[in-house]
Amino acid sequence: MRRYETSMYDSNRWDGFELRPGDIIISTPPKCGTTWTQMICALLILQEPELPFPLDTLSPWIDMVTRARTDVFADLEAQTHRRFIKTHTPLDGIPNDPTVTYICVGRDPRDVGLSIDRHIDNTDIGAFLSQRKRAAAIDGIELGPLRPPRPRPDGERDRFWQWVDDETPSTQVGSSLRRTVEHLQTFRDAADDLDVVYLHYDDLKADLEGQMRQMAARLGIDVDEHRWPRLVQAATFESMRSKSDTTVPAGGPEHWIDPAAFFSRGTSGQWRDLLDDADLARYAARVRALASDDLVEWIHREPID
Repeated sequence: MRRYETSMYDSNRWDGFELRPGDIIISTPPKCGTTWTQMICALLILQEPELPFPLDTLSPWIDMVTRARTDVFADLEAQTHRRFIKTHTPLDGIPNDPTVTYICVGRDPRDVGLSIDRHIDNTDIGAFLSQRKRAAAIDGIELGPLRPPRPRPDGERDRFWQWVDDETPSTQVGSSLRRTVEHLQTFRDAADDLDVVYLHYDDLKADLEGQMRQMAARLGIDVDEHRWPRLVQAATFESMRSKSDTTVPAGGPEHWIDPAAFFSRGTSGQWRDLLDDADLARYAARVRALASDDLVEWIHREPID
């Protein structure tokens, strides 16, 4: 497996983890609907609108370095319900097991780029560094030096293009256009013997109940008809935002300057207010150089040139 490592996560943390038949691995690029998909899985599996534990505890991010790996493994080992595990690692960096189900979620990368920009602004770096240090101490790991972050341009458009044009190898960067499409491409190229469920952010926005019902069917989960209204309501952005203390990822609300702001606009097409025709032509050339035509069509849902 390839190793994906940044200051925030390390795919080598999967080493030694024992999968169970029926496990669900939610593998998405950042800002493509990961937490949303985790919440949907929680609601379908537990079939109650109120979660018994924070979502990040029920569905931990194995790769994330702010929680001790030994603690994450112990929590997952103790779970008796069907497990659903989060990762931002592409398929070539995690175990490929035909007895588990993978959920891959795509989103228009132009919206991803704008969403990651706000995500960075909302991150409490001090809390992240403190949690990282504490987790390493528990695991007995000696931390190496952090890679210095690249300076961020002042303008939103310039930051967008920095994200689009970033040539850092996908194994060494948390988010970029290249990283986003290469992640999705690993699933489009997945072996035929793997069970992969594909979701698209826009489909979840357009028909949440329909998508939840389809997912339940794909996962082999029966839901009594009377439960559906409350489960669907609990999966809405509004509901998740109102319970942000228990639904935000990455170790809890202390990781964020404003936990509710993690669930920002949650809309598609935000890039229309930022990019002009010349920008869109430049973007189209860039994304087509990085991804297959099939993937480009799937993630954008409309002609891009």
